This record gives sequence, C-alpha cells and structure tokens, in this order.
Amino acid sequence: MMRAAIPGVLLLSATAAVAPPAVAGDYAAFQPIGFSADGNVFAFEEYGVQDGSGFPYSTIYVIDTRNDSFLPGAPVRAVAREDGSPLSKARHEARRRAAPLIDAYRLADAPGLLAAYNPITEANGKPLTLTYDAFAADEAFRKTYSVALEEKTFEPEGICKDFLKEVKGFRLSMTMKAGKASSDVLQEDSRIPESRRCPTGYRVGGAVTHSNDDGSETHVIMVLVQSLGFEGTTDGRWIAIPTRIQQ
Repeated sequence: MMRAAIPGVLLLSATAAVAPPAVAGDYAAFQPIGFSADGNVFAFEEYGVQDGSGFPYSTIYVIDTRNDSFLPGAPVRAVAREDGSPLSKARHEARRRAAPLIDAYRLADAPGLLAAYNPITEANGKPLTLTYDAFAADEAFRKTYSVALEEKTFEPEGICKDFLKEVKGFRLSMTMKAGKASSDVLQEDSRIPESRRCPTGYRVGGAVTHSNDDGSETHVIMVLVQSLGFEGTTDGRWIAIPTRIQQ
C-alpha cells in the first residue's frame, strides 16, 4: 500500500555551513483540502520550512481512499529555493500545480470536517490515542470513534543503519466504532517504506471525516511521522490512513 511520501530528510551535510544558529526540527503543518462527493478521493497539504536550507515547501497529496494509493500526478511538490522566499510562495505554487486534480474531483466543494486535531504542540495531548465524534450534533445523535497506535521496532536498513540502532513502524487500530467496541486494524507495518526515511516515532495527529453521497462515511486518520532530520533534529511529516464506514 502506498502512503503519502515524505520528502527527503537532510542529514549531516555541507548545508550545515549555512544553517541557522539553532535548529529545532522541521515539523510540517497539515491542511485538509477536501473529498470527492463519493468519498473515494481525499486531498491534503503539508507545508513548512526546511531545517538547514531554510527553504519553504508545500506538498499536496491526492489519495484514492479505496485502495490507499496516490492518484496519477500526485503527490504535487513545490519548494521555494530562493533566499528569503515566503512560505506563501511555495504554497501558492503547489496549489497551482495541483489545481487540475483538485478541480477534476471538485475537492474544494466538500472540505469534510476536521473532527479532531491532536498537534505536537498540544501539551496535554495523548500521542498514541484519539477519540472523536464523526460529526457535530447534539449529544444523543453523536457517533464516537477511537483509534490507538502501537509502535513496532524494526532493524534499520540503508542509510538509516549509519545513524540509528532501530527504526519504528506502527499498527493502527480502530478500538471504538459508532460507540461500540471494535478491533479493526487500519494499518500494520510489515516493513518500513523508504519514503519514511528513518522514522523514530509516531503520533496520532487528527481525524478528518466526510459523509458520502451513498450514505457511508470516509474517515481519514492523520498520523505524524517523526524521522531523523538535519543534524540530529527531528522532521515531522504526515501520512493519511483512510477507512470507509458503512452505516
């Protein structure tokens, strides 16, 4: 299965000579873009400023939620490589390049609902669990869902062997579905995709929901992947794990 690819991390390199005096890690923000009316397509943007180079970047992922694969032409990436470029330049360029896909599936017409958000800046947040109601409604009509993430340890491969003794994968389960106990496994790693580079940990970062035109729901669980970054700091990038809920 294909997950949202993570841009190459900057490890120890000559770019250290032009790095800012202090680096604090490169944690991308994410912004849902929307769904197709049938819930079969979902898009989101991740964006930020690279440690080391200081270049603003934006990547737009467009995913087929039925088989968890990228649509042809995705992901769409933009990096503003000129000194002093604002983040808005990279974001505008990524949107321009992704516009044919966004327009073809009318994704901006159905933004869905950011039903829960658990950012790394949330000091009281629980990094490995998330409970959310699928849609805003009076309490008697709410449908509650919970997911839980368990990290798994793997032997490092490739360049990761030079920096880490182990790398992390994960298993993500839905433990409550519409208020009832569940044991659905949404994702379980049997290997670490190269796109994650050298992952050191994970965080359940949010849930985006959409009511589909056939009465079903598409839920997308956003997972923050923490991986080895510039000069030993941490990079944070996002992957989207979709599931369809039949009513």
